[in-house]
Amino acid sequence: MSTKSQVTYVNADGLIVGRMSSNIAKRLLNGEHVIILNAEKAIYSGKRKSKIAEAHIFLEVGAPERGPFHYRRPDRMLKKTVRGMLPYHQPKGKMAFKRLKVFMGVPLEFKDKQTIQFEVAQSSKLKGPSFTLAELAKEIGWNQGE
Repeated sequence: MSTKSQVTYVNADGLIVGRMSSNIAKRLLNGEHVIILNAEKAIYSGKRKSKIAEAHIFLEVGAPERGPFHYRRPDRMLKKTVRGMLPYHQPKGKMAFKRLKVFMGVPLEFKDKQTIQFEVAQSSKLKGPSFTLAELAKEIGWNQGE
Protein backbone atom coordinates (compact mmCIF):
# COMPACT_ATOMS: atom_id res chain seq x y z
CA MET A 1 0.00 0.00 0.00
CA SER A 2 1.08 3.53 -0.71
CA THR A 3 1.81 6.15 1.86
CA LYS A 4 -0.32 9.25 2.14
CA SER A 5 2.47 11.58 1.08
CA GLN A 6 3.17 9.85 -2.23
CA VAL A 7 2.25 11.98 -5.25
CA THR A 8 1.58 10.41 -8.65
CA TYR A 9 1.59 12.52 -11.81
CA VAL A 10 -0.51 11.11 -14.65
CA ASN A 11 -0.21 12.38 -18.22
CA ALA A 12 -3.70 11.90 -19.69
CA ASP A 13 -2.53 12.51 -23.27
CA GLY A 14 -3.81 9.58 -25.34
CA LEU A 15 -5.41 7.67 -22.46
CA ILE A 16 -8.98 6.34 -22.51
CA VAL A 17 -11.06 8.29 -19.97
CA GLY A 18 -12.90 5.41 -18.28
CA ARG A 19 -9.97 3.04 -17.92
CA MET A 20 -7.67 5.82 -16.71
CA SER A 21 -10.29 7.01 -14.19
CA SER A 22 -10.76 3.58 -12.66
CA ASN A 23 -7.00 3.18 -12.15
CA ILE A 24 -6.78 6.64 -10.60
CA ALA A 25 -9.73 5.90 -8.28
CA LYS A 26 -7.92 2.79 -6.97
CA ARG A 27 -4.79 4.83 -6.27
CA LEU A 28 -6.77 7.54 -4.50
CA LEU A 29 -8.47 4.98 -2.27
CA ASN A 30 -5.02 3.59 -1.41
CA GLY A 31 -4.00 7.00 -0.06
CA GLU A 32 -2.00 8.43 -2.95
CA HIS A 33 -2.25 12.03 -4.10
CA VAL A 34 -2.88 12.06 -7.87
CA ILE A 35 -2.31 15.00 -10.21
CA ILE A 36 -3.65 14.60 -13.76
CA LEU A 37 -2.01 16.70 -16.49
CA ASN A 38 -3.22 17.32 -20.07
CA ALA A 39 -6.85 16.50 -19.20
CA GLU A 40 -8.13 17.92 -22.48
CA LYS A 41 -6.12 15.31 -24.44
CA ALA A 42 -7.82 12.29 -22.84
CA ILE A 43 -9.68 10.05 -25.30
CA TYR A 44 -13.32 8.97 -25.54
CA SER A 45 -13.98 5.88 -27.63
CA GLY A 46 -16.95 5.58 -29.92
CA LYS A 47 -18.56 7.52 -32.70
CA ARG A 48 -18.27 11.23 -32.16
CA LYS A 49 -21.77 12.20 -33.31
CA SER A 50 -23.53 9.68 -31.07
CA LYS A 51 -21.49 10.65 -27.99
CA ILE A 52 -22.18 14.35 -28.59
CA ALA A 53 -25.91 13.64 -29.00
CA GLU A 54 -25.86 11.74 -25.68
CA ALA A 55 -24.10 14.67 -24.02
CA HIS A 56 -26.67 17.16 -25.30
CA ILE A 57 -29.53 15.02 -23.96
CA PHE A 58 -27.73 14.68 -20.62
CA LEU A 59 -27.20 18.44 -20.37
CA GLU A 60 -30.91 19.19 -20.86
CA VAL A 61 -31.90 17.45 -17.60
CA GLY A 62 -33.08 19.69 -14.75
CA ALA A 63 -34.13 23.28 -14.25
CA PRO A 64 -31.49 25.77 -15.44
CA GLU A 65 -31.69 27.93 -12.35
CA ARG A 66 -31.73 25.09 -9.79
CA GLY A 67 -29.59 22.38 -11.33
CA PRO A 68 -28.25 19.83 -11.67
CA PHE A 69 -25.30 21.68 -13.13
CA HIS A 70 -23.04 19.87 -15.58
CA TYR A 71 -19.48 20.86 -16.33
CA ARG A 72 -18.31 21.70 -19.83
CA ARG A 73 -14.61 22.21 -19.13
CA PRO A 74 -12.47 19.14 -19.90
CA ASP A 75 -10.61 19.18 -16.57
CA ARG A 76 -13.82 19.38 -14.57
CA MET A 77 -15.48 16.68 -16.69
CA LEU A 78 -12.54 14.35 -16.04
CA LYS A 79 -12.55 15.12 -12.32
CA LYS A 80 -16.27 14.32 -12.13
CA THR A 81 -15.66 11.04 -13.99
CA VAL A 82 -13.12 9.98 -11.37
CA ARG A 83 -15.52 11.07 -8.61
CA GLY A 84 -18.15 8.75 -10.06
CA MET A 85 -15.80 5.82 -9.51
CA LEU A 86 -15.25 6.65 -5.84
CA PRO A 87 -17.64 5.94 -2.94
CA TYR A 88 -18.06 9.71 -2.69
CA HIS A 89 -20.90 9.72 -0.17
CA GLN A 90 -18.73 7.88 2.36
CA PRO A 91 -15.95 9.59 4.33
CA LYS A 92 -13.19 7.53 2.69
CA GLY A 93 -14.45 8.53 -0.77
CA LYS A 94 -14.58 12.23 0.11
CA MET A 95 -11.05 12.11 1.52
CA ALA A 96 -9.83 10.29 -1.59
CA PHE A 97 -11.48 12.87 -3.86
CA LYS A 98 -9.70 15.69 -2.01
CA ARG A 99 -6.37 14.11 -2.99
CA LEU A 100 -7.14 14.56 -6.72
CA LYS A 101 -6.09 17.55 -8.82
CA VAL A 102 -6.73 17.88 -12.55
CA PHE A 103 -5.12 20.39 -14.92
CA MET A 104 -5.45 21.26 -18.58
CA GLY A 105 -2.00 21.34 -20.11
CA VAL A 106 1.08 21.18 -17.92
CA PRO A 107 1.51 24.03 -15.40
CA LEU A 108 5.05 25.35 -14.95
CA GLU A 109 5.36 23.86 -11.46
CA PHE A 110 4.92 20.34 -12.90
CA LYS A 111 7.06 20.69 -16.06
CA ASP A 112 9.97 18.61 -14.75
CA LYS A 113 7.96 15.97 -12.91
CA GLN A 114 8.07 12.33 -13.98
CA THR A 115 4.61 11.29 -15.27
CA ILE A 116 3.08 7.87 -15.72
CA GLN A 117 0.64 6.47 -18.25
CA PHE A 118 -1.44 3.38 -17.65
CA GLU A 119 -0.71 0.61 -20.14
CA VAL A 120 -4.29 -0.72 -20.02
CA ALA A 121 -5.69 2.73 -20.86
CA GLN A 122 -3.67 3.42 -24.01
CA SER A 123 -5.83 4.61 -26.91
CA SER A 124 -3.59 2.73 -29.35
CA LYS A 125 -5.50 -0.41 -28.33
CA LEU A 126 -8.78 1.02 -29.67
CA LYS A 127 -9.98 -0.37 -32.97
CA GLY A 128 -12.92 1.94 -33.56
CA PRO A 129 -13.31 5.71 -33.76
CA SER A 130 -12.31 8.02 -30.93
CA PHE A 131 -12.05 11.73 -30.10
CA THR A 132 -10.56 13.91 -27.37
CA LEU A 133 -12.24 15.36 -24.32
CA ALA A 134 -11.51 18.86 -25.65
CA GLU A 135 -13.44 18.12 -28.85
CA LEU A 136 -16.44 16.93 -26.83
CA ALA A 137 -16.25 19.98 -24.56
CA LYS A 138 -16.22 22.37 -27.53
CA GLU A 139 -19.27 20.68 -29.02
CA ILE A 140 -21.31 21.02 -25.82
CA GLY A 141 -20.50 24.66 -25.21
CA TRP A 142 -17.06 25.06 -23.61
CA ASN A 143 -15.44 28.42 -24.32
CA GLN A 144 -11.67 28.13 -24.08
CA GLY A 145 -11.46 31.58 -22.52
CA GLU A 146 -12.95 30.28 -19.22
